[in-house]
Amino acid sequence: MSTANAYLTIRGIDIDVIYKDIKNLHIGVYPPLGRVRVAAPARLDDDAVRLAVIQRLPWIKRQRDKLRSAERQTEREMVTGESHYVWGVRRRLKVVERPGRAHFEIDGERLVLYVPADTSAEKRRDYLDQWYRDQLRQAIPDLITKWEQTLGVTVPKWTIRRMKTKWGSCNRETRHIWFNAELAKKHPDCLEYIVVHEMTHYFERNHGERFNGLMDQHLPDWRARRDQLNAAPLGAEEWPGRG
Repeated sequence: MSTANAYLTIRGIDIDVIYKDIKNLHIGVYPPLGRVRVAAPARLDDDAVRLAVIQRLPWIKRQRDKLRSAERQTEREMVTGESHYVWGVRRRLKVVERPGRAHFEIDGERLVLYVPADTSAEKRRDYLDQWYRDQLRQAIPDLITKWEQTLGVTVPKWTIRRMKTKWGSCNRETRHIWFNAELAKKHPDCLEYIVVHEMTHYFERNHGERFNGLMDQHLPDWRARRDQLNAAPLGAEEWPGRG
């Protein structure tokens, strides 16, 4: 079966389009961030797909709202026995209650939180969010330096923030790049893909043939990295037992 890819932005929503030798068009909305993917018959063009997506926008938005609601419902309690992803590896959380400064450590296959006994679940989540951000702050500069040299451009400013539907974002005028704080849960290859993806927007605004060609030139396995980024869950699972 022959396939071709396109990337559209419709009403502020990024759409992955795959053209295949199929009869009917299919639209899917996928966790965890509400990524929209369209499988379209090869006989259709981008305009036809755009129209089909616009007609289904109310449904698409409802599905994305459901995913966001589910994400809130699975908010972690931050107790021993939960699992949390760190750089693509699922680690079992161990909470050690003791006086002093709250901090995280990786001990073998475990993620250990040292925290005062009276610390609330909300505050523990805040500590984890800050730790994830610290992980990214340590990893991103070397990647940016590497790709500044490769691409012959400079990144004057970058920021980590929570984003519901995007892994990264770029302002082409200011060259400011934003990274989703959730990237610290993903394999490091995924972070590098986002770095290259957003820096490539310096050269091309849209996700069209020229953009894909630049990505093919500089990061040939970018599609596999993108699929890896979007495929794995972010970890609401619990390990059996406690302790």
